[in-house]
Amino acid sequence: MEIVTPVSQDVIRKLRVGNIVYISGEMITARDKAHMRALEFIKSGKELPISFNNAVIYHCGPLVQKVSEGWKVISAGPTTSARMNRATKELLNYVDSIVIVGKGGMDVSEEIKGKGVYLAYTGGAGALAVNAIKRVKDVHWLDLGMPEAVWVFEVERFGPCIVAIDSHGNSLYDEVKRRVEENFKKIVEKL
Repeated sequence: MEIVTPVSQDVIRKLRVGNIVYISGEMITARDKAHMRALEFIKSGKELPISFNNAVIYHCGPLVQKVSEGWKVISAGPTTSARMNRATKELLNYVDSIVIVGKGGMDVSEEIKGKGVYLAYTGGAGALAVNAIKRVKDVHWLDLGMPEAVWVFEVERFGPCIVAIDSHGNSLYDEVKRRVEENFKKIVEKL
C-alpha cells in the first residue's frame, strides 16, 4: 500500500498488521532527545518548529553532510524504537494521528489505538533508505547533534515497511511472542 503525507485517520484505520507500506511525502526524524524537547515545548506552550500531528516520524539518526546546496544524506537507517516508548506514550496525548517508523518494535499497542500505526523498517538498511530520500527540506535543533536533530526529509516510496502495530491494537510482536510461548510450552511438555 502507498501512503502519502500528511496521513489521515482514514488511511491509518485501513492499515493492518502485516501490510507492506511505502511512504511518499514528508518524513521527520526524531530520536530520544528530540522527543524530550518536543514534549518540553508542548508542556510549556512553546510552538514546535514542526508538527507531529498527522506526521510520519522516523526513528533515525541520519548521517548527513553539509554541501553547497544544503544537505546530503549519506545514511539513514532506523534506530531502536523501544528507547522512545515512554516519550511516545506521552506524545500520543497531543496528536490526532501519527505514523511511526523504526526498528525492533515498541510497547505502545494500547496507546496508539485509534491514533496511529508503527511501521517496522529493516535495520542495517541505511543506504537503501537514502535512495528514497529525495532531499532534506529542513533541519531543527541541530544543537542536539546531527543524529538527535529533527531532519525533515522529502521521500518517495520509502520502504518497504511492515505494519507491525496497527491502530486496532494488533501487534506483530505480541503475536510472535504468543507463538514462541506456545512452542516453548510444547517443548517443555515433551521433555
